Amino acid sequence: MREKLKALAELQNVDLEVASLRKAADVHPRQIAELERELGVARSAIEAERARVSDMEKQKAQLEQNITDEKDKVKKWETRLSEQRSTREYSALAREIDIAKKANLTMAEELAELTKQLGGAREAIKGKEADYATKQQGLSGRMTELRGKLGEAESQVKGLEGRRAEVASSVDATLLRRYEVVRKKKLPAMVGVVAGTCQGCNMNVPPQLYNQLRTGLGTDICPSCNRIIYAVEALQETPAASK
Repeated sequence: MREKLKALAELQNVDLEVASLRKAADVHPRQIAELERELGVARSAIEAERARVSDMEKQKAQLEQNITDEKDKVKKWETRLSEQRSTREYSALAREIDIAKKANLTMAEELAELTKQLGGAREAIKGKEADYATKQQGLSGRMTELRGKLGEAESQVKGLEGRRAEVASSVDATLLRRYEVVRKKKLPAMVGVVAGTCQGCNMNVPPQLYNQLRTGLGTDICPSCNRIIYAVEALQETPAASK
């Protein structure tokens, strides 16, 4: 029975190592995703700034076109002004020309302010792009490092899975089936009982059950946590004498 327990204990050691590797490696994908999110935020900020500049450029082009149209209109009106015979028509047209010129002056001021803002926005984009390039270089290196660690862990797990198949073949079939059922719910699935206490849940097992484990050096199920339990003496080279 001792050999059966040793085989199962060896299998569980492999499973615990695999679980430990996977738990440690689980953090890498999250870290990579967080770094990618950070880069995405910085990239979105640049895209938003570019969209803002694009809108401003469209506004500038439209404003320039409006100014040109208004100037052309004023020229035509000024040509017509000398052709007016009626004082009233002359005054009305002169008033329209004056209004158009004032509107042009206002638009010219708006254009100057918009051009200034556009220049600032373009400089802001250059700054954000430079910051992004620096951040991307640093984060890309970090992500490459994390992917390397993840690949290394996966390689180690693959090697241990091969080892597990080899070890599992030497475990008693009945004991293995029971172990696999428990392992799907909790790990470690097999724990020792020390001084009558289950080392999985720290609850005392019935004295009679504990004595049976010590004398028979077999296994049973913990009434509290449903793990496979055994007396620690069963895995010792020289079993302790039963009391």
